[in-house]
Formats: sequence, structure tokens, C-alpha cells
Amino acid sequence: MNKHKTGTCEEWLTARLDLLKAEKEHTRRSDELAKRRQELPWVRIDKQYQFDTDDGKTSLADLFQGRSQLLIYHYMFGPDYTAGCMTCSTIADAFNGFVVHLANHDVTLMCVSRRHSRSYRLTSGEWVGRFRGILVRQ
Repeated sequence: MNKHKTGTCEEWLTARLDLLKAEKEHTRRSDELAKRRQELPWVRIDKQYQFDTDDGKTSLADLFQGRSQLLIYHYMFGPDYTAGCMTCSTIADAFNGFVVHLANHDVTLMCVSRRHSRSYRLTSGEWVGRFRGILVRQ
């Protein structure tokens, strides 16, 4: 077991206020990076990507399901995998809890992987797999 430093309340408060200052700076920096990410230029996609679904092949445009925004989650589940990525599986377990809220804000959530999976069902939409093209790698 590691020995942890023990101090006085005053030492703790001084160290905590120092840490709080660093945490606030970290948050400001994170906000700046998020703003820069949002300001990145959009890129027109002219390639005709094809995806496999339970209902057959579909295009990238069709994945939007009539909404103005598409959120793609790249679920790491390759052709030679026996199971999906453990972290991706944990995240995907929560999809049904918030997919309806995304839909209410004009966002469609799609799970994309290199291998189709019937393990997860989203409340509105299906898993999309075995894509034709290199969208996930771009």
C-alpha cells in the first residue's frame, strides 16, 4: 500500500485552492479546443459510401433518416473479432437512454463498425456495419 501524505486542514485548503486554479485553467483550455474543433471547415463528401443494414444496403445520406445531423459512433468490432471492444460495449449499453433525446434535437445516432452486429438495437435506428468505403478511417 502507498503511503499517503497527511497534513493539516490549512495545508489541504492551500493545496485544494491550487488544484482548483489548475482545474479551472484546464476547463478554459478544453473550451477553447472545443471551439476550435467546431470552427473546423466542413468537407463536402462526394464519394458514394454504402453500408449494410438488416434491410440491405443503404447510402450515407440515408443514414440521416431525414434529420439534419448525423452522429456516427465507431464501434470497434472487426470482421475477425469474436466480441466487440469492451469499452465500446459499455458505451453502447447506454445508447437507448439518450438516442431519443438526440432525435428530439434533429440528430440521428448510428453505430458503425466493420462487422454488423445484431447484439444492440437502438430505439430509433439500427446498427450499420460492413461499410463499403473508408468513411470510418477518414
